[in-house]
Amino acid sequence: MALRGAVATACNVGGRHRNPSLLSVPHYLKLKFHYPPSHALHRFTAFPIYQPGGLKYPIRAISEATVDPLTPKKEDEEQSPQNWTIKMLYDGDCPLCMREVNMLRERNKDYGTIKFVDISSNEYSPEENQGLDYKTVMGRIHAILSDGTVVTDVEAFRRIYEQVGLGWVYVITKYEPIATITDAVYGVWAKYRLQITGRPPLEDILELRKKNKDEVCNDRNSCKK
Repeated sequence: MALRGAVATACNVGGRHRNPSLLSVPHYLKLKFHYPPSHALHRFTAFPIYQPGGLKYPIRAISEATVDPLTPKKEDEEQSPQNWTIKMLYDGDCPLCMREVNMLRERNKDYGTIKFVDISSNEYSPEENQGLDYKTVMGRIHAILSDGTVVTDVEAFRRIYEQVGLGWVYVITKYEPIATITDAVYGVWAKYRLQITGRPPLEDILELRKKNKDEVCNDRNSCKK
C-alpha cells in the first residue's frame, strides 16, 4: 500500500496525471546523442516513446557500431609454428604431462620454436613423426629436431626447455654423474607414470584405442593406417 501511494503521488505531481509507465524510462534515454561523422558510433535509428495522445519525443538508439570481429584463435596454428626448431610429442591424456605442456605452450608464444604434437589424437601419424608409433612414444618422452634427429628422456626435456628460455632448469643434467642419475630417475617415472596418474595399463589403453579405431573405420568404411 505504501508503494502504491508513492506511485500515485509521483503520477500527480503539479496536479497533472502522468502515465506511470514513463517512470520506468530513464531520463538519459530522452537525450539525443551527437557524434561526429568520423566517430565509430555515428549511425543511429530513431525509436518512439509512448506518450498520452500519440508517439512523441523519439530517442536515438545505436543500431550499428564499428567493432573489430572476434577471430577465433586457431590452436593448430599456435601449436605449429612455420619455423619450428623442435617437435614435442606429448600424451594429451596425461593430466600431469598437460600441466607442463601448457606452461611450455604459453612461453612458446614468444618464441615460436616448438611444435606440439598430441600422440593421443586420432589424427596422430607415425609417418609424419619419424615412424614413432603410439606405443613407442607412450613409453618415454620423444622429441624430434628440425633435421629429423630423435631425442629422448631427459635430453628431450633439456632441448625443449632451451627453446623457450628455460635451459637453466636442466643445464646441470649435461654433466656426469648427474646425467646418469636423472635419466635413471626419469626412467622410473616413465615406467610407472600411468599408475601414478591413475590410468589403466598401457596394454588396456592400446586395446581400447584399437577398438575405437575399428568402430570409426566401420562407420566410415575406411581406416587411416
